[in-house]
This record gives sequence, structure tokens and C-alpha cells, in this order.
Amino acid sequence: MSAWIRLWAYIKMKRSKRIAFLANALLACCCLSVSAKAQEKPNILLILSDDQAWTDYGFMGHPDIQTPHLDKLAASGLRFDRGYVAAPLCRPSLASMVTGQFPVIHGVTGNDVNDGSKRPRNEQDQPVLDHFHQLPSFIKLLTSNGYLAHQSGKWWEGSWRDGGFTHGMKEAGRHGSEKSLAIGRTGMEPINAFIDHAVAEEKPFFLWYAPFLPHTPHNPPDRLLQKYKVNGRALDVARYYAMCEWFDETCGELMAKLDQEGLVENTVILYICDNGWAAKSTNPSDWTGPVAPWYAMRSKGSPYENGTRTPIIVAWPGTIPPKHMSGFAHSIDLFPTIAAVAGLEAPAGLPGINLLNEQAVKDRTCIFGSMNAIYNMTIGNPDATLQYLWCIEGDWKLILRYHGADTTHYRVVHEWDTAPYRLFNLKDDPGETSDLAASHPGIVAHLKAKIEAWRAVGP
Repeated sequence: MSAWIRLWAYIKMKRSKRIAFLANALLACCCLSVSAKAQEKPNILLILSDDQAWTDYGFMGHPDIQTPHLDKLAASGLRFDRGYVAAPLCRPSLASMVTGQFPVIHGVTGNDVNDGSKRPRNEQDQPVLDHFHQLPSFIKLLTSNGYLAHQSGKWWEGSWRDGGFTHGMKEAGRHGSEKSLAIGRTGMEPINAFIDHAVAEEKPFFLWYAPFLPHTPHNPPDRLLQKYKVNGRALDVARYYAMCEWFDETCGELMAKLDQEGLVENTVILYICDNGWAAKSTNPSDWTGPVAPWYAMRSKGSPYENGTRTPIIVAWPGTIPPKHMSGFAHSIDLFPTIAAVAGLEAPAGLPGINLLNEQAVKDRTCIFGSMNAIYNMTIGNPDATLQYLWCIEGDWKLILRYHGADTTHYRVVHEWDTAPYRLFNLKDDPGETSDLAASHPGIVAHLKAKIEAWRAVGP
């Protein structure tokens, strides 16, 4: 072989090695780019309190309840004081958050099915689950686009796998296993382990934090209970106040974990409550019969503000400037908002809005909601157990009373409310103590027409 041939062979060998090296380097760069791009998707944390009145936070002006961690969160993001849920009961409320639809669409109108048979509850419930899981959810949207997702706390619709999560705590049970419902009360370890796993995998994550707090049992640490036990305050109220602060402490632990891992600026935090306080009524005018003396007439399970209203927060430090928003926010807005922050496209036809779109918030003039029987879902016929529809436009709120069957022991909670409609001015009367329907028939007719039009087209 001549020297020229040997030289050419050597050059070719070197060239091929060089090309291979460059190719490998290019591939490595691409991988790094993909990994970096994945990390550009923010982590998403959804914090859900359980049975907490809309007034019961420091940042909402409560004179006694201390919630320093949620106060800080509210000050750091978009804060909506006029937030509402689709239904004043945990299961349909949560179902609306996940699907972005009203109960009449997703089919979860109450907590349980009562089809008149003696079959086990899970068998009666299965058709509801089957329909629910056919619908899009923001959980499935996230996990199908590279997110890890962890369920903790309350979750009604089957196991965490059924819900589309990649990780979770609930395997069985009505609204959660004993272990799942103990999150927060017994520490945050399963959540911390999940965050560590997601960080190690270099994947964006979604965290569903729905602890059974401040929900009953009201068994706060004694150090907090003693803080709220003052002369003249009922013990059950002191316990509930202490539970609110206990819940806030767990939120502080969670946010401290994000800070510890350097995840604060790449994590969107959303806060909402599922429905209002269901503690024993302290209003002497409320019904206090023997069946449910702890269910205040205008609290959880009612269409009144203390059943349906909640502050809503969307915080993303360094990306979303903090602002106190004056417009309406709604639980059905979580799906389009979460999709937007993740850079994903929400399904067409969702009735909610992206809360980061300030113009959309300004353009919204009305919001709606419903309430069905608590323990008597009627599959395929939600009107059969319909109790109320409501609408808010500006400062005016109209509640329409319906009389769908409720054969459960909670029916008496609403027997006092027999008026066909009630009208309130929320600016002047946020406690809804003065029914103005008789003196404002024009406003009643106007809002009733809006409710009927909303109902006719399908919420």
C-alpha cells in the first residue's frame, strides 16, 4: 500500500471518529436541551382546604384566625376575594375543579348514589365513575404531557390511578383511605418523597394537596386550641379556629420544602377551598333540630355565600406580578388556568376562563352555580334532586329554589328555605340577611332569565 493510500485511510478514520464525536456531542446537546425544555414547564401545586368559610383567613380580614403562610401566598400572586365553587359540597365541587365542568355535565351532583337498591355503595356508584372518567381532566392533560402527578388527601373518584395520577395515596374508600386523609395531620413525608423523586427524575410535577383540614374531626394540637380558647367563645368555634391555623401550618411546611429544593420560582401555586364551614351553627336564628344541629342553614350544603364562596389564589413568583383582583373567579377556571401555565391547550368548550387573562376576568359579568341533594344522586337525571340554582351579577345575587327529591336524613337542613327565590345585595349585605326580592322585582326577573338561559344551553 502506497504512502498516499495509507495517509488517506488514516484521514478517513480520523474523520469518521471526528464525525462520530460531533454526532455524539450533538446528541448530548439535544438531550440536554430537551431536559432543559422539560424543566421550563413549571411545577404546579394545588392546595385545597376542606370546609373553611370564605372569611376565615388573616388576609380576608378575620380578626382572630391567624394564617400567616396563606397570607404571604395571597400577597405574592393574583388574589381573588370573589371566588366561587360550582357546588357547596365536597365531591361535586372537586369534580368540577378537575373537569372544568358543572355538575350537570360531569354527573357528580352529590356525595353518594341512592338508586333504591340494597347493593353496596361502590356498585351503585360505578356508573357515575364510568361517566366521570370519560371526561377530560387537567390531571390527565398534565400526565400525558410529561408531568408526574401525586394525589394526597381527599379524592372521591376511585383510586389515584383511576384519576390519572402517576403517584398517590388513595387506593380505596369513599373519599380517601385512612392514610390519605391523615396527610398534614400526621406530617408531609409522602409528599416530600414525591417531590424528591420528581427532582431526581428532572421532570415537572403536579401535586394535589387536599388534606382533611380544617374538616372534622376538629382535634387541633393543644398549643393551638389554647390559643383560641377565650372567654365567651364556644369550644367548637375555638376548635375550628385552631384547625384553620393548623391547616395553614401544613401549607407553610409544603412551601418550605419547595424553597429548600430551590423550586419556588419554577412552581405555580393555586389555592381554593371546596366549600364553606360545616361546623355547628352559632346563629340563634338558625334551625337546630335533632338531625343535623351542626349544619348551619347558610353554610356548607347551601347556595349562600358561606357555602359557595372562597378566596382563590394563583401565585408564580417572578412570573405573575402580585395583584388584588376585583373580578369574579370560579372553580371551573382551574382547568384552563392550569393548562395555560403549563403551556398546554385546554379542551374546546370549557365554560371557565384562564385567570391569568386579565381581560377575560374583566369581561366576565355573571357567575352561576347549583346545589343538588347531598346523598341522593340520580344518575342521568340531575334535575330529580335539584335544590337550588344561583346567579351573581355585579353586587346582586339571586337564589332560585327547586324541590327535587331528597329522601336522605339531610333533607331537613333546607326545609326552612321555602321561598321560590331570594335576592341579596352582596355589597351591602354580604351575610345575606335581608331578602330584597319583593322590593326589586325587575332585578329578580332579569337574573332569573339569565339562570334559565344558562340552564337551557347546558352549563
